[in-house]
Amino acid sequence: MATSSTAGDALQGLKALVKSSTDLISQLELFLHSIAVNKASEATAPPSSSSTTDSIDSLSLAHDSATLIKAHTTKLSLLIINEPFTPSAIGKVLRELVAGPIPALASAVQICDADKYTAVARQDLAWRCFRVLKELRSLVEVIPLNGKVLPNAQKNGTKGDKGSMAATGIIWAACDDVILLKKLGFVGLLVKKVEEYRDTLKDILEELKEYSEEVDEDEDDDGSSDAGQAPENEVHNVVDQMQNAHISTQEMLDDLMNPRHIPRDDPDKIRERLESCMKRLRLTTLLYTAIVKRRLKTIPQLPPSTQTPVVQRLDEVLPLLKRLPHRFGEVACAFYELDRDAIDRAMDSCFFDAFAASEMLMKPWEGQRDEFTDWAEKFQVSIKKPD
Repeated sequence: MATSSTAGDALQGLKALVKSSTDLISQLELFLHSIAVNKASEATAPPSSSSTTDSIDSLSLAHDSATLIKAHTTKLSLLIINEPFTPSAIGKVLRELVAGPIPALASAVQICDADKYTAVARQDLAWRCFRVLKELRSLVEVIPLNGKVLPNAQKNGTKGDKGSMAATGIIWAACDDVILLKKLGFVGLLVKKVEEYRDTLKDILEELKEYSEEVDEDEDDDGSSDAGQAPENEVHNVVDQMQNAHISTQEMLDDLMNPRHIPRDDPDKIRERLESCMKRLRLTTLLYTAIVKRRLKTIPQLPPSTQTPVVQRLDEVLPLLKRLPHRFGEVACAFYELDRDAIDRAMDSCFFDAFAASEMLMKPWEGQRDEFTDWAEKFQVSIKKPD
């Protein structure tokens, strides 16, 4: 009887601990998510230690916290699937998590001051830490509270449920993303982001190259077809197909989504615009490469040791560099629609932003001119007149 009472008390204690743990994690999730989406003013910061944090490196704290969370997740994952079910052991792991690495992970973001490390770096760290806590909460919520280990269905996952084993792997991956930041450093993180933006631009350039090589298969080889009838014929074809009860949804989507080819007579000079766009897009990818090599990799240090506008300049130009791939994607869509006016508007917007990015980083971090300055001036001339 006493044993049954003790076991019941242990389960009640575990239930209370699971609830308090998930409540804490949820609170910290909200805090981290608000920073990740740049709405930090809407969230309440977690309690911080009274001791100074100036000497604490946020990436090292995040690294150590994620490492501990990963190790404790492994213990927790094993305890909830292996006999005998031991509430006290599970509770010990949870208490260690909420007493140390979970709040420490949020504190790492809190002490990562945007004025010292850039808003971009702080938001990236917040997003990675948010993902760790979000996935960890999902695992804590499936801790069995009936005194038995998880059944195989909950362990392995069924009918769309990922299961505790897969959830553990996702937490490991999220922790690894945080751990990686210490090796990258703040400068390395910024370099990685800009290189990813550049790679996206290269993908768009490759798509436009392939598009430029395509020909309108509906036209005769002698080009004698009536190009003006093409849009009307396409509409009739789609309408006819929609009236066909046997046509598949995928076939209809293919007809609607496939890009229209540039007609041979090209009355709106789409191909001329496409060639001009590709030349300047190629120049823009070179700009990104030059920025990485001559500006980002030469950042003195973060945080700056002296009062310099390094962080401010970075926070001004990085959103621009992030936005450009999306803008060029809009340009590509305008080409696929053969919309001359939309093409012109989108291209003007893209190349204005590219010009502005080069202007923002024209001067080196120290001094007035360097090799990049000379290159950027030539870039600005070429981006205006690519031909």
